Amino acid sequence: MASLWRAATGLTERTNDYDGVEFWSNPERTGWLTKQGEYIKTWRRRWFVLKQGKLFWFKESSVTRASRPRGVIPVASCLTVKGAEDILNKQYAFELSTRTETMYFIADSEKEKEDWINSIGRSIVQHSRSVTDSEIVDYDSKR
Repeated sequence: MASLWRAATGLTERTNDYDGVEFWSNPERTGWLTKQGEYIKTWRRRWFVLKQGKLFWFKESSVTRASRPRGVIPVASCLTVKGAEDILNKQYAFELSTRTETMYFIADSEKEKEDWINSIGRSIVQHSRSVTDSEIVDYDSKR
């Protein structure tokens, strides 16, 4: 009952500290992008912050310690980031794909699009976990 009360009054415990990422301080990249909604496929302009392998988005560009992201994508779970003008038939469009879904974004210019693709791509490489020899299972050798 106490947790229901905290939720109803807005006094929820901070269960997600975004893995300690201080998104308000010295981000790797920030800027406005138009993002397609996850459930209702409308396009909304959001302020994006890329930092330490996480892509956060906000309604406003004035991001502070007290700001709460509208969403976050762990970039390490992404497989590809690439242009998507042909798919969406929209200029400056790009996509970010995981194993299970593809998210679409639209930048304000070709340069912004390329800069976001490069920044996110670099972050994917830096934060994705490589498979080590000890994690490889050879099913043929276990007969």
